[in-house]
Formats: sequence, structure tokens, C-alpha cells
Amino acid sequence: MLKATKNIEELSPEQAQEIVTAQRAFFKSGQTLPYRFRRQQLKVLKKAIEAHEEAILEALFLDFRKPHFEGYATEIGVVLAELDYISKNLESWMKPRVVSASLLNFPSSDRIYYDPYGVSLIVAPWNFPFQLMMNPLIGAIAAGNCAVIKASELAPHTSALVAEIIGECFDPAFVRLVQGGISTSQALLEQRWSHIFFTGSVRVGIIVATAAARYLTPVILELGGKSPCVVDETADIKLAARRIVWGKYINAGQTCVAPDYILAHRDIKDELVENMVQVIQDFYGENPQQSPDFPRIIDGKHFERVSSFLGDGEIACGGKTDAEDLYIAPTILDKVRWEDRVMQEEIFGPVLPVLTFDTLDEVIHEITERPKPLSMYYFSRRSQRQDRFLEETTAGGMCINDVVTHYANPKLPFGGVGTSGQGAYHGKHSFLAFSHQKSVSKKGNWLDVPLRYPPYKGKLEWVKRAFKFGG
Repeated sequence: MLKATKNIEELSPEQAQEIVTAQRAFFKSGQTLPYRFRRQQLKVLKKAIEAHEEAILEALFLDFRKPHFEGYATEIGVVLAELDYISKNLESWMKPRVVSASLLNFPSSDRIYYDPYGVSLIVAPWNFPFQLMMNPLIGAIAAGNCAVIKASELAPHTSALVAEIIGECFDPAFVRLVQGGISTSQALLEQRWSHIFFTGSVRVGIIVATAAARYLTPVILELGGKSPCVVDETADIKLAARRIVWGKYINAGQTCVAPDYILAHRDIKDELVENMVQVIQDFYGENPQQSPDFPRIIDGKHFERVSSFLGDGEIACGGKTDAEDLYIAPTILDKVRWEDRVMQEEIFGPVLPVLTFDTLDEVIHEITERPKPLSMYYFSRRSQRQDRFLEETTAGGMCINDVVTHYANPKLPFGGVGTSGQGAYHGKHSFLAFSHQKSVSKKGNWLDVPLRYPPYKGKLEWVKRAFKFGG
């Protein structure tokens, strides 16, 4: 097993500039443009991931105590599915797309071409350190870019292993992984990139967006926020409890799409809480600290932050902590108020507050008064209510009668809106995220309609007719 590298030397701005210069030269050589090159690089990456599967699972365990099932289901499996889907469809996506021509521009042939941005910076987070490095990288390669990955220093075993995999697979002038802390991130953000892809907190996302704005660099931000989970009185309570508990406590709640809080109808709130308490026991036993299936908090700083929420509301279950073990029990907080601190920021840990409501109007009002969340979940048996909820609220993505699972479908775009992010990826949307869509109109020479040229006298009615029939 590869050990985490200790005392990693921070990158200087000069070293960062050398990396960007080398990658820019590689990109300008044109090697990344052909389909065969991109397809081969994806094939090499897949083979390496499969060869290192056990080592990846062990690295995730060392960083999080993440069980191998979760490591495969939420990291390796997701990445391999993304690789297969993109590899299968890449050739057709790369082809210029023909669109109908404008009547005013007749005769012409109009197409959309997909150009790689060039040299992309991918800044990865710590919570799903393998998947959230690899999936953006797959999109960057598929679109024909070079890429530099900034790995999270908070998941050192996974970062070190991925550095080894990247080094085995790619010329560093094409794809390179950089380790380090804040100084390295700052050195990288000082550079002029063709494109930046960031996953992380809103606070750091603002820093990244500010750095990108200095050069007007295209940027995608995958952030987070407080994702609501609404359960009305018509829901299948036992099923809702099982699905919510599963989605909330994956990775010990350190998941950007986890249900952040529950809005339960007053008539079924107690029943829902009782069922969730039972499900937690069914999943993790009487003492979840002894369960092989419950991960740990990433570090002491995050442990202290999440633990501080335990004073709000009333603890319906859990509440136990062990700082030395970085353990916070799967916890449900009942009788929480909107003004409580636990409702003021994304929890990103195994603490689940429960609030109540009386009407759907109240739910819609409370949700729409707040920043748009990354994800939103609604449990109900009434299709009319489901439709209204979908129409009158918005989020990066939603599930009806489930949580989290929308993330796993590569055919669905994944991304936030407003403070939960900007831009989307996964599947074809990953290819598009790292591509500039170039519009090209190729005009024929055999006819030159004089309508557009001065003098304009007597031509206005003809122009109006042309626009009426499709421009």
C-alpha cells in the first residue's frame, strides 16, 4: 500500500508557471485533438484504475475509515461508469452539429464545433477524493484538454495514490497532479488558465471565481448548500426513513448532496423520527462506533465544527462523539428552529435536523426564501403535489421519493445554481463543460441576396417577412 507523502513541498508561483507553460506547449502541439488520442487516454486511465482497485479502497479507508462497499459504490464504480459512458459516445459528440440556417443568411451551412479550452485546472475536494478528481479529469481529456489536478491535502493517502496512477498513465505535460496546501493552491490560482473546474465550499469558490475573473477565465463551480428533504403526510414513512438515513449518513454525512435537513409534516413527524432512529440501529447497530460500515470525520477542525451543532434542538438519537477517533454518531436533532445555528450553514456531517410544517405553501415559502440548494428531495404519494413542488421550487437537482441517486446517472447534468454552484457536468455535460461551442456559418458564393445591403428603401417589409419565417 502506498503511504501518504509527508512534508510535501509547497509549489511556488514560478514552479506553477513552468507547469502551465509546459502544458500549454503540449496543447499547442495538437496531440490532444484527434479522437483516437482522447479515446486511448481514457482507455489507459480505466485500465490503471482497475489495476489499482484494492489500493484505492485501502487509501479511502485510511483517510476516512470508509468501508470498501462505499468506496466502490460512491467512488470507483461511479468513475468507471463515467469512463464507459463517455468512451462509448465520445466520437459522436465530437462531430460538428449541423443546425438549420437563417433565411436572412441564405445560402449557408451552419454548424457548432466543439473546441477544447486548452489547459484546465481541476481543484478537487477531500470528501470524495478519488471520484471528484477523476470525473472532471475524464471530461477534460474527452474534450481534448490538458489538465493539472490540485489534490486535497486532507485526504493524503488517496491523493498520493492518485498521483502515482496519474504518473503511470500520462506525460506530465498532458496531465499532472499537484499535492500541497493553501500556498500551492494560491500559486496555481495566480496563473492564467484556459479553464478552471472547482469543487468545494462556497467560501473557497468565491476565492477561485475572483482569481478566474482577473483573466476572465471560464470557470465551473461545484459548491453545496443546505439541501432540504421534505416529507409530507402522504409519504410511505418507512420507505422514506430508510432512504433518507442511507443518503444522509453515507461518508458520515460528508456529502454535498446529502439531505441537510428534514421538513416533515406535523402529523407524521414523530412517526418519521421513530422510523429513522430504528433504521440507524438496523444499519449501524446499537453502537455505530463499532460498525465497520460507518466512516469518520476527515480531521479535527471539521470534527469540532460539526460537533458544535449538537447543542441545537433535542437529540432524538446519537449525539455521542469521540475526538480521538474523529467519531460523531449518526444523530437526529428534533425540535429544531430556523434560527438555530445548525440551520445557518451546510452541516457536512452526520447530524440531521428535523423541522415541521403544516402546508405545502409554507414549505415552498421557506425554501424559496433561502439560497438555491444543490439538491432537493420530496417524499409524497400525490403526483399533483410533486408537480407543484417541481414547478415552484428550484435546485441544482432533485429526487422525488428518494435522495442522492440523481447524482449517479451520467445522462443527467449535475451542478448547482447561484450559491450552490455554476455550470454542470457528468456524461455529455462533462464533455461540454470542458469545450467551447464554436458557431460557424459557411456562406455559399453562388448567390448574394441584395436585401441586406443599402440602400434600405422599400426593403423593411421584406426583412420583417424574413424574420417571421425563421430569420
